[in-house]
Amino acid sequence: MKRYKKLTLLHSNDLHGDFFSEENGKQTIGGASRLSGYVSKVREEEDNVIYAIAGDMFRGNIIDSEYKGISTIEIMNIISPDVVTIGNHETDYGLAHLLFLEKCARFPIINANMFIKTNNSRLFKPYHIIEIDGMKVLFIGIVTEDVLANTKNEGLIGTFVDVNEAAKEVGRICNTYNAIDIDYTVLLTHIGFEEDKKLAELLDPAWGIDVIIGGHSHTYIEKPEIVNNILIVQAGVGTDQIGRFDITIDTKNNCTHEWKWKCISINEENCPRDEKLEELINGYKGETDLKYGRVITRLNRELTHPDRYRETELGDLFSDILKESLGLDIMLLGSGSIRKEQLGPIVTLQDLMEIFPYDDPIYLIKAKGSELKKMILYMLRDEAFEGDHTEFYQFSDGMHVVYDKKNHSFKEFTLDGIDINDEEIYKIGLQKYHYINIKDCFDITVEELDENGKSKVIATSCRDVVEEYMSNNQHLDEVVEDNQRLIVEK
Repeated sequence: MKRYKKLTLLHSNDLHGDFFSEENGKQTIGGASRLSGYVSKVREEEDNVIYAIAGDMFRGNIIDSEYKGISTIEIMNIISPDVVTIGNHETDYGLAHLLFLEKCARFPIINANMFIKTNNSRLFKPYHIIEIDGMKVLFIGIVTEDVLANTKNEGLIGTFVDVNEAAKEVGRICNTYNAIDIDYTVLLTHIGFEEDKKLAELLDPAWGIDVIIGGHSHTYIEKPEIVNNILIVQAGVGTDQIGRFDITIDTKNNCTHEWKWKCISINEENCPRDEKLEELINGYKGETDLKYGRVITRLNRELTHPDRYRETELGDLFSDILKESLGLDIMLLGSGSIRKEQLGPIVTLQDLMEIFPYDDPIYLIKAKGSELKKMILYMLRDEAFEGDHTEFYQFSDGMHVVYDKKNHSFKEFTLDGIDINDEEIYKIGLQKYHYINIKDCFDITVEELDENGKSKVIATSCRDVVEEYMSNNQHLDEVVEDNQRLIVEK
């Protein structure tokens, strides 16, 4: 038996319904058709090929949301990954529906640390072993509670709380299956690049973890990070690129002998189209275009949301609409709920649903001025500016905050030109996701805020509010520099 064997390991993460190609200068990039074409091409060219996805296939496209992920599973069935792990957006349509979608998938979906609290039964198979060319490659799926905030709606579902517990679970699985001569071990994680590095530090070298393929933080890298002799990679976001390892495995010592990694651009030069997949996607598109193609408004110009960690034109617009429509003092809009970088000037219902896909209820909370300051101070902690995927918020009109990042303090904090009064109670709007995760998002509890007046739902659909307002107001515009709400001084 040959000691050294070749393995080509392709990987994606955070595809987010990025089904269609886009023009980028002189060439067409991305899209599920060319991604599928590249994977098929490599499978034809190389002997030992595995394609893995590190979570978040769902969300980002009306085709996905209209069919609650069933369309995405059908598309992925054609691309045919060898193994997939759970991301946080796989739970967006509910855990019961996710278990149904797993039955629709013709590929294994793994996760080692989501379980039913009453009896500790796992929801998914924790690992998958792929036998290829006489080798056994072990994949283990990991996601942590910090990522899976949506599962707080599901009282009987739990996850191991942090990377420390996740590391112990990895150890249990490796100890169990290393006895059957596993040649290579890959963790498929959806916890973010920084957390992947923390996790790698905690892993005992005796467990034999060779590679961590991650997701969640949408991180683009130039080369793999190496921590505790473990290669850590991620492939950005969407279908514009795919990660590729060309590995030589030492099957005697069950480890990496040699490796090369690169991020491959999915473009028309090196990625053929998958015409059968295009037919499927275009069929879904025809149905959704008929239903959601109507124009709801014309903005004054294209508005943008280029960065979730600063004030943006679209963040200002959506937060203003919700504040005005719902009679709030302040709307704190989750910056991550705006899922694309630009909108307009012509806005169809499909455009709105794709850029603002989370149709959460809006909760009214009541906070004293001192509590509001505490909430915003926590939002602006250093991790928010260091790529740790914390929650960030867009402020509605009237708020003006000048934050001294060096001293972690406010220089100004006003509403409608008046200093926030520490004892005055303010009516604040939050989307449901942020309300049920309020301790994680703002370091305050619902019980504390309810002392100022009971929290309640004031709109069952935030997107209905935005759609109705836009339908009745043409030529909307927002210029951040004209009315800046958050200034961060370094």
